Amino acid sequence: MRIAGRDKLEAFKRKHPQSRGPLDAWLAETSHASWRQSADIKATYPKADWISRNRVVFDIKGNKFRLVVLVYFNMGQVIVERVRTQAEYDKWQLKR
Repeated sequence: MRIAGRDKLEAFKRKHPQSRGPLDAWLAETSHASWRQSADIKATYPKADWISRNRVVFDIKGNKFRLVVLVYFNMGQVIVERVRTQAEYDKWQLKR
C-alpha cells in the first residue's frame, strides 16, 4: 500500500519517542501489504476498528496510541489522518 501523511507520524514519533518502534513496524507492514478488502486488514490487525466508510483505527503499542487512517482499496492507498495517545483519542471521540 502507498502511505500518505508520513509527516504526521514523524511529528508524533518526535513528541512520543516510545511510539517510534511500533509505528515504524506498522509502516513497514502496511507499505508491504496489498489490502483489497477489510478482511485483509483484519487478518493482520484483528483489533482494527472501522469508524466510518473508509476510516480505520489501529491500536498501537497495546492500545497506548491510536492511529486513524483512510483506506482506499481500489487505489492501494492509506492516508494517515491522525495519530494520538489513547487519552487524546478519547477526547477527540467525545467531541465528534
